[in-house]
Amino acid sequence: MEHIDCKSEGRLLTIFLKGHIDSSNASAVEAEITQARSENPCGDLALDARNLSYISSAGLRIILRLRKEFPSLKIVNVSSEIYEIFDMTGFTEMVDVQKAYRVISVEGCEVIGQGANGKVYRIDPDTIVKVYLNPDALPEIHRERELARTAFVLGIPTAIPYDVVRVGDGYGSVFELLNATSFAKLLIRGEKSVDEVAQMSVDLLRQIHGTEVSPDSMPDMRAVALDWADFLADYLPPEQYEKLHNLVAAVPEDNHMLHGDYHIKNVMLQNGESLLIDMDTLCHGHPVFELASMFNAYVGYSETDHSISRSFLGISHETAVEFWNKSLRLYLEGADEDRVRAVEEKAQVVGYTRIMRRSIRRNGLNTEAGQKEIRNCREHLQDLLSRVDSLTF
Repeated sequence: MEHIDCKSEGRLLTIFLKGHIDSSNASAVEAEITQARSENPCGDLALDARNLSYISSAGLRIILRLRKEFPSLKIVNVSSEIYEIFDMTGFTEMVDVQKAYRVISVEGCEVIGQGANGKVYRIDPDTIVKVYLNPDALPEIHRERELARTAFVLGIPTAIPYDVVRVGDGYGSVFELLNATSFAKLLIRGEKSVDEVAQMSVDLLRQIHGTEVSPDSMPDMRAVALDWADFLADYLPPEQYEKLHNLVAAVPEDNHMLHGDYHIKNVMLQNGESLLIDMDTLCHGHPVFELASMFNAYVGYSETDHSISRSFLGISHETAVEFWNKSLRLYLEGADEDRVRAVEEKAQVVGYTRIMRRSIRRNGLNTEAGQKEIRNCREHLQDLLSRVDSLTF
């Protein structure tokens, strides 16, 4: 067709508008849309405006007629210029009009952060972008933005994304971070010692854990951890699974904030201030769940393969273990060695539960490395569950 293209996917028909649509060709455009609908019966209709360079009132009237037939009509990939036309004419109040996303590349960019759901790249001296692993991550991006705003309003120093971009086949959130360096990079470059970075890390961690949140504003980490435990029902002896389930279920409700993925690649130093990034894991709950996540990042995930510390955090396994031990002692300031070890074991119960579930879900039962990791977790849990009677401290 001359003025449009189309694509049918299930109930959805997408019409791709092209070039100029004005009084000279509006009738032809509408006829082609009618033909496309006749050849591709649909329940939902979307208009893709990525190649639309101009639309006049004659073209807008076509859209109004389509909206009467399709109340859920969407107009997507709209350029700034075309969006301004829709906005001035009031269309953005009547129709779901979605702007096109700027396209960027992260090829050759430095990876400065990494979490469960994506990687953070520095794309220029002042700007970073978090690229999500899920190619359909727009709901995740909007959720993370709201979580970050919630934390920011509550006084937690965090970066707020100011733009959403396309990166390859996926999406990314863009942040402005002037002169910011990750805690990992400070260690790697030798600009700060393990003791100094551990102290800065724990200072911010205490601020996070000292902040109360509305329980409906972010997920409850106890419920998440209970799902991890229940997943292992078929992989642990019944008495061990029952104790694991009961230990997690007995953790009291706690409305204090947790980051959920707190490690040296998710904290930046900017002009002397520690700044959190990667906020999609923000949640609330007892600090044992945060310590479990930290134990995994520094020790657990690399326990059966020490090279993971280098590839994930950029530091040796020995340095990561040292960092974990110093961080835990600082967090439990003044605690004697027996108490430190007792709290570590509580965190390990949750940590090994998470690693074992993760490995099984990633086909670990069918790989040599996975089997080694699962066996390691099972042995640790067997030992820990024979001694640990509570996860709280």
